Amino acid sequence: MGPLDGKIALVTGASRGIGRATALRLGAQGAMVAVHYANSKASAEEVVAEIGRSGSSAFAVQADLADPRGAWTLMEALDAELAKRTGETNFDILVNNAGTGKRAVIEDVSEDDFDRMMNVDLRSPFFLIKLASARLRDGGRIVNVSSMGTRAAFPEMAAYAPFKAGLEALTLLLAQHLGPRGITVNAVLPGATATDMHPGAKDPEQSKTIAMTIALGRVGQPQDIADVIAFLASDAARWVTAQRIDTSGGQRL
Repeated sequence: MGPLDGKIALVTGASRGIGRATALRLGAQGAMVAVHYANSKASAEEVVAEIGRSGSSAFAVQADLADPRGAWTLMEALDAELAKRTGETNFDILVNNAGTGKRAVIEDVSEDDFDRMMNVDLRSPFFLIKLASARLRDGGRIVNVSSMGTRAAFPEMAAYAPFKAGLEALTLLLAQHLGPRGITVNAVLPGATATDMHPGAKDPEQSKTIAMTIALGRVGQPQDIADVIAFLASDAARWVTAQRIDTSGGQRL
């Protein structure tokens, strides 16, 4: 028996990086996991297969969250799969992990860049939560993946950081709004983590330089963040809500 047996989770951006590690961790703890992807179908199916080997069930759902209607596309796909597998469309855990972030100072951010980041990083999580609120069971969990870039000045995050800050503001007010139903809402704030979104943290030489800015002396790994998300998704975190949890290893303190 795992701590998440009987629970159903949706993890966005789950074909790689932090999302992949989170989907695998939730699956290992017993949850049925909806593995969302935008373009990497093969990678998503690999995650589904690995969760299956752990003894849990999973399935892939596709939607482009850069599309203004992406949240609706995703929820329709999720509804169809859950109805087929469970006979209903309710679920328990929503992890808003999908993100995109062009590294650019404000002078170099185009309108297209701005719109794409807004859609993926703020608009889609907002409407996914709106759509999910009627489907989440009482006692459910919402975890929003933000960034420690909301608490430290990184000029090259001119568009990314403000959208993540908006997601954190949403986290706070939703914790109050959904609290009467026992639904907790929290945000995690990763720092430099070795994923495709942060190639410098994956590079052996660049990561050494970055590690000098981190209290714990190394860059993060996707599993470091996934373990915190899994805690927030569990009953052990039932008394934790409205929190911005820094998961940067103490970067730029």
